[in-house]
Order: sequence, then C-alpha cells, then structure tokens
Amino acid sequence: MTHLTPPVAARGAAARTPRQQQLFDELLGIFLREGFRGFTMDGAAARLHCSKATIYALAGSRDELVRAVLVAFFKQVSRGTEEALRGPGGAGQRLSAYLEAMAEQLRPASARFLQDVAGSPVASEVYERNTRIASAKLAGLVAEGVAGGEFRPVPTGFIAEVISSAMDRIQQRTGLGGVEGPGAYRELGLLIVGGIRAGRPEESRAQENRAQGNRAQGNRTGES
Repeated sequence: MTHLTPPVAARGAAARTPRQQQLFDELLGIFLREGFRGFTMDGAAARLHCSKATIYALAGSRDELVRAVLVAFFKQVSRGTEEALRGPGGAGQRLSAYLEAMAEQLRPASARFLQDVAGSPVASEVYERNTRIASAKLAGLVAEGVAGGEFRPVPTGFIAEVISSAMDRIQQRTGLGGVEGPGAYRELGLLIVGGIRAGRPEESRAQENRAQGNRAQGNRTGES
C-alpha cells in the first residue's frame, strides 16, 4: 500500500511547478467564488481532475492549503493597494485612492468567501495579520497628513482603527445601509478625509451659514 508523505508546509510560489501553480490559481478562483468552508483535499483532487498526491504536494493538510491560498490572495490585495499609498498627491488623496483600490482588489471575492474568512480560525489568523499591517500603513499615512498640516491633529492610531473596523464591516457586507462594494469604500474615504482635514469644521460652518442665508433669501423672494 502506498502512503502519501505530504510536505510539512505549503510550497511557496517559487517552489511550485507550472502545473502546481495552475492548480493553486484554480483553487484560489474556486475559493473566491464559492468559499471554502466545505473544502477537502479529496474534493479538490476530484474537482481539479488530479491525484491526491498532486494536491498534497501543494500543502501537507487541508488547513495548510487553505492558509496558503488565503496568504496568496491577501498578498495580491496588498500589492494592489500599495501603489495607491505610494501614489501622487497629498495624504487625503492617497487615503481615498487606497480605499478605492481596496474595493477593486476585493471585487472578485464573493459574500460566501468573506463569510468563510470571518468564520474560520485559520482564515481569521491570516486576515487579522493583514488587517494589522494595513492599520499600521493607514496610521502612518494619517500621521503624515497631520505632520504636513493637511489633517488636523488627531489620534492616528484611533483613526486607523476606525477605518479598519469599517473596512471589516464592508468586507463582511454587514450593516452597510444599502451601500455596497466600491460605493461603500468611496463614502468611507469621503467621511474620514472630510472629518480630519485641517480647517474642515470652520469651512463646514461657513458653508452651512451661506446655505442658510441662501435659503432665507429664497424664502423672502417667494413671499414678495
């Protein structure tokens, strides 16, 4: 009887053969479309029309393979959003660009996939690590805006946590009040950047005073 001797850990992308990378990419696509709660190594072999030995060459266990696929996905998301952080413009413009890039990178992820990420200990560990990294980047961007005078003095760590918490809700598609996907990220960007931009409260009051004056003028015109 032949015994499978799976590797201790999942192979990195550099160590995979072209065929293994193809199977890995197909698994990622399946996860994004259908989730992975019911994923098994046997099921993967049947679905991908390959042997169990081929699947076990990707990772030594079901959890290791799930983790490897999720790590690859979130690295892809990170690469897609990193460009926005390094892009042109001020901190506010780059923060908004980052959130829009995040929406675009997460577009292929189905609601089922995101629910499985939230409900799986293996996935949660990967997700939480990436969230901490993203929070640190956002805190640095907010701090840059404060130092440059673009943002008013705010507790940068708190603002980053607020953004991360809101992103969690958007990604899990819960409590969004009918706004979804890119629209939700865009509104979050407007809310955060508008709320912390230097001088914004005074500008808002001035705009409201002008609006009230215009409404009053309109009322007087209508009465005459």
